[in-house]
Amino acid sequence: MSSPSSGQTAGQLETRGIEPVPEGECNGHPLQLFWVWFAANISILGLPLGATLVAFRGLAIWQAIIVAILGAAGSFAVVGIISIAGRRGRAPSLTLSRAIFGVRGNIGPTLVSLMSRLGWETVNTTTAAFVLLSLSSILFGSAVEAKSAPVLTLIFIAIFVLLTLAVSGLGHATLLVIQKWATYVFGGLNILVGGFLCATIDWSAVFNATPAPLSAMIIGVGTMAAGTGIGWANAGADMSRYQHRSVKAVRLVASAAFGAGIPLVLLITLGGLLSVGNNDLASATDPIIAIRDMLPTWMAVPYLITAFGGLLLSNNLSVYSAGLTTLTLGLKVKRVHAVIVDIVAIFAGSIYFMLIADSFYGPFITFISLLAVPITAWVGIFVVDLIHRHYYSPTDLLDVSPSSAYWYRGGVEWRAFGAWAVAIVLGFSFTTIGTTAENIWFAGPLSDSWLGHNGLGWIVTFVVAGGIYAVLGGASDRRPGLAESANV
Repeated sequence: MSSPSSGQTAGQLETRGIEPVPEGECNGHPLQLFWVWFAANISILGLPLGATLVAFRGLAIWQAIIVAILGAAGSFAVVGIISIAGRRGRAPSLTLSRAIFGVRGNIGPTLVSLMSRLGWETVNTTTAAFVLLSLSSILFGSAVEAKSAPVLTLIFIAIFVLLTLAVSGLGHATLLVIQKWATYVFGGLNILVGGFLCATIDWSAVFNATPAPLSAMIIGVGTMAAGTGIGWANAGADMSRYQHRSVKAVRLVASAAFGAGIPLVLLITLGGLLSVGNNDLASATDPIIAIRDMLPTWMAVPYLITAFGGLLLSNNLSVYSAGLTTLTLGLKVKRVHAVIVDIVAIFAGSIYFMLIADSFYGPFITFISLLAVPITAWVGIFVVDLIHRHYYSPTDLLDVSPSSAYWYRGGVEWRAFGAWAVAIVLGFSFTTIGTTAENIWFAGPLSDSWLGHNGLGWIVTFVVAGGIYAVLGGASDRRPGLAESANV
């Protein structure tokens, strides 16, 4: 199969790293991105997001649907906005970020982005291995606990990692094809499992539920955005750099918003329906097991296969993006080798957390959730910069010496870096850090405010970062891009 996006064949190794894509190879179209984002968000693990809206926020179903549309689809519109930069500059997100933060100043956002990617990939890999252990226990009667079956655990980790490598390592053209066709398979399984789960819903309770106040909906929108699109924002340009110059900005935004929004809204709604009068799913430490317990054994098998597939499709995209981010740090290796480095890291991390550590999800997810603060600050600055910047110099993006136009002062664009730093400090002041309600590591001075208490400090971070950057006169490069005036 061929991929018109890159001039390569699916299955053929992509040799390009972070260098801008030549114009002649940029023949992609928005429908390709639609399937990429659809696949990355088709995981049935989106159900717990909806469960929290109903169980903890007290939303009626119609409110949960509105919140899902605004929070999930809306936040992925931001991913689409950053995709515009990929079409303009033909390079990955964090490589384009060099033009904003400076060659050296960009190391901070790049390192944070890579740590976040590796973190969530470790979560995906660990969860997928637990899924296979559970599936094996049903089919073959093997142990379901990782430490009780260490060899089997290693095999399952290796299976997931190798499947991820097979797609992410080969690159963009293969990723487009696999994500599209796998969506049909696992989408069908999602519909099957979701249809069965609908039979367990207490519909009378659904229709008689009392609506929650508007404030609860506002909090829900923020929660959904933080848990969906914001985490993917720094991958937007990674996937759009092969898009044709004629593709309009509005279509890039729509491809991300609808591609991710459709599966997320459906899954969030179903999760909410399942949680009316039942808090088990929302409060579960392991949502996979919680959902499996709702199903008879014969339905648990396709469910677990569906969960595994969803995790794999998400991981494919994440590892591809992480490889490009690793190269942006300055690692002098080929793209496929950068992917292998990332794969080795998550393989080792998964082994440690499954076979050695006493706990995993609480502390680890707390750690990578912290990284959302500096990532959100980066997004705010990047979006403001994009308003005026239509041109990225291909030569200067790759030049890390003082001769680069993006060297600025000492390799740092201090307006962008300063805005980023201030926003991070303010963002953490609204943040409470801990693994449980009792085990608090850190509480910012504004964590007890309404915004802090409801987990909305990231919104302040976004606004402050972009606002300071704009006030300081950032985004001053207003050179026109090629044929940009026609497409925005």
